[in-house]
Parts: sequence; C-alpha cells; structure tokens
Amino acid sequence: MDSAWIVPLVAALAIIVDVTVRVVALIVVPINRRPQTAAAWLLAIFLIPYVGFLLFLLLGSTKLPKQRRDKQLEINKYIIETTDGMEDVSVDPPWPDWLRPVVELNRTLGAMPLVGGNSARMYPDYDESLEAMTQAVNEAKRFVHAEFYIISLDPTTKPFFDALESAVQRGVTVRVLLDHIASLRAPGYRRTIRALKRIGVEWQLMLPVQPWRGRYQRPDLRNHRKLLVIDGIRAFTGSQNMIDRSYNKPGNIKRGLRWKDVMVRFDGPIVAGINALFVTDWYSETDELLLRETQPVADSEERQGLDAQVVPSGPGFDGENNLRLFNALLYNAQERIIVTSPYFVPDDSMLYAITTAAQRGLDVQLFVSEVADQPAVYHAQRSYYEVLLRAGVRIWLYPAPTVLHAKHFTIDEDVAVIGSSNMDMRSFSLNLEISIMVRGATFITALREIEDGYREVSRELTLDEWLERPFRSKVLDNLARLSSVVQ
Repeated sequence: MDSAWIVPLVAALAIIVDVTVRVVALIVVPINRRPQTAAAWLLAIFLIPYVGFLLFLLLGSTKLPKQRRDKQLEINKYIIETTDGMEDVSVDPPWPDWLRPVVELNRTLGAMPLVGGNSARMYPDYDESLEAMTQAVNEAKRFVHAEFYIISLDPTTKPFFDALESAVQRGVTVRVLLDHIASLRAPGYRRTIRALKRIGVEWQLMLPVQPWRGRYQRPDLRNHRKLLVIDGIRAFTGSQNMIDRSYNKPGNIKRGLRWKDVMVRFDGPIVAGINALFVTDWYSETDELLLRETQPVADSEERQGLDAQVVPSGPGFDGENNLRLFNALLYNAQERIIVTSPYFVPDDSMLYAITTAAQRGLDVQLFVSEVADQPAVYHAQRSYYEVLLRAGVRIWLYPAPTVLHAKHFTIDEDVAVIGSSNMDMRSFSLNLEISIMVRGATFITALREIEDGYREVSRELTLDEWLERPFRSKVLDNLARLSSVVQ
C-alpha cells in the first residue's frame, strides 16, 4: 500500500471510531439511569471520548456481577420460604395506619419479615460498644460472625482480636468478613491479615478487587455493613467500624478528629435476620451456604416487646431499598422527623421528601458534623443547606473535632431506623448496607435521649449565617455537588 494513504486511512478510522463511540453512548448510557447521571456520563464521553468511555466501562455499572446477584435472589427466596408467617408482632398500642404498607414494602424489597419480641440496648460511647462486643465474643459458645467495613488490629481493638483468638481456642467457630478496599486503605492492613491468619479464624475479603485472581467488579461498589452475631441469639449493628476512633490516620490525629458512633445490641427474633445477612455475604464470597445457622430465634427474655425488621440494601438488589424505605417514612411522618447522618447528600426524591415535610409544618431536624474527614462529600453536603434552611429544616452542627458518624433517624414517636446507611448517593446505589426499622416506645425514647445529647452540645445553623459564608466556600460546595451525581 502506498504510504500516502496511511495517514488519511488512520484519520478516517479514528473518525469512524469516535462517531461510533458517541452513537453507542447515546443509546446505552441513558438505559435505567437517572437523567442527571446519564447527562454527566454523556458529557464526559463527548468531551473526552476515549478516556470518558473507558471510565464508563470501569465505573458505569452500579450492579454487582450477575453471579452474585443470582446468589442474592437465591437467598431471598430461601428467607421468604422459611419466614412465612413469622410476622408475630404486637398491635398494642395500635400501629399508625401508614406503617403496614411500609412493612410490606420492606418485605417485598429485602425479603425480611417484621418480627416482634425483641429487646435492644444502645451504645453511644465508642469504647463502651467495643467493650460490649468484646465481652459478647468472650461469652460465645457456638459461633461468632463478625462483618465490618473496616477491621484493623490496633491498641484499641486488640482486646477484640484477643477475644476472637480465645473463642477459636475453646472450639467456637469464628468467621470474619472485612471489606477489601476499605480495610486495605486503613493503616495496619497487613498486620491485621497476619493476625487473622495466626488466630485461626475463617476469614474472607468482601468484594475483593483482585483481577489477577479473576475477582473484579466496579472498585467503588463496597460492603459498608457493620454487624456482629453471637451464637445466633445476640447481635450488634450500627455505624461503628472495628478500628480506633481516630482511624489511625496521621491527618486525623494531627487535626484531633475522633469519631462518634452508635451501636445497638439486639436480642430476640431480629437476630436471625441480621445473621441471615451475614450468611448471604459469606455465601457470596465463599460459595458456602450456612443453612444450619439461619434458624429462628426465641423472643428476648427482657420482654421490651420491640417490633423490628432488617432492611438490606445495595447493588445486589434491583431497587434502592434503603432510599425507598427512608422516603416512605419521611412522607408518612405526622409530627416530627429527626435525622442524624455524617454524609447527607440526598438525591432529588429525598430532598423533596424532607423539604416537603418541613413545609407541611412538621418539626424536621438534621444533625450533621461541623467538620468532616472527606472534603468532597463534606462540601457536597453543604451545598444543600440553603434549600433545607429555606424550607424550615433545623440544622444542628456537632462541634469539631468530633466527627458525628452515627446513622439513625426517628419518625414521630412511632418508628426509628438505625444501621450503617448514610443518606447519600453512595449508600443508596453503591454500598451494601444494613438498616433496622424498629417500632417500640423504649427504643424511640433511648434514641430521643441520644438526640437530646447531640442538641445540648451542637450549634444551630441559621439561614442568615449561612448566606454570609465566604464566596470560595460557595464555589467549592457547588462544584462538589456536581460531582455527586455521577454514580
């Protein structure tokens, strides 16, 4: 071939590829995506075609691999079949009229039933919750199931690791799940893995990104759940990771950042649902199905009579289970909504739900941190403050240097939700989460006391103060908000 034709041929091929990429993008990208998300991806692909297209191939899908989603469906079917008729709950005092459809929504989406006869204890103190979980492991007789977004061996968590080792030595089966990327990014990862191997527990990385071993999915799809199950009769869950409250990062230590979380210990039938979530994740990572350890649990002896329902969510499900639950509760509230979230970056549906509640005249309050560890999310969250304040939402800023990392909210005096889920797009679309919906006066009262404690030390943000913030902060907030739509 005459060399004079090479350059025009290459140019023509480049044009064909470029046009093909754009046409394919216009067809494929909008499928089952929010309009703003699709628009953001299309903009990236059209401005930087090859880089944008490669990024889309790597990060464009918010679904886990089909094999894993099939396992989730298999577990859901098993849960529904084995829990049929378990909705043994109290109706005194009477349920609010709107609650039963919400329970059915959760059952449809996440397969778990609402079960009565539970008791709960709150642990709003970081060290106290670690001590309680350690003591529970020391009392284990059959098995321990530990699943945390981050697990790290450090001086603070060493007693917990010692308890795991002691449990193994006395013949208790100990299984540990830890998120690969989150734990890898924590200081001391290799030390932690060596300790798990030395102790002799059965352990697995959750959602590992190891393409050289044939294990790969979108890298930012993470398992954000935190739970501990002891013998199938006692369980802990909430917002706290198994790591020192500074997260051992030099930047956090220099700034004096210390995390504040809330964990809950549950006793009663709800423990079977929490354990079923561990069994699901263990099966997804190992192909080992622990059916013998998914049996129903007797009512709690403490007789608090709490009704509770596990609501699993994440990219293993077709819908955004946690977002649907949260919105349903926000729209059904009649008097008061109090939300605590370290990362509050709502999508349009949640923003409308919470501002509509305030505009309906409800008492709507939001507790967030005055300081944060993730600048992008922090500024994206701040970009919503003006519209919230104008709608009548009261915003309380928990004082620095504490990072208020607790994740819970209460609806009237009827229902509360607590767990691992933030109120942001990552928790709605990208992270596997656990939420527990609870009905019962003692539970609501305990959370109200925690909320009152936040309020005593927090500062209320006013609209006038917010409008006076520096121009550079406004720019950063709005730029961060734009980045939050690309999921």
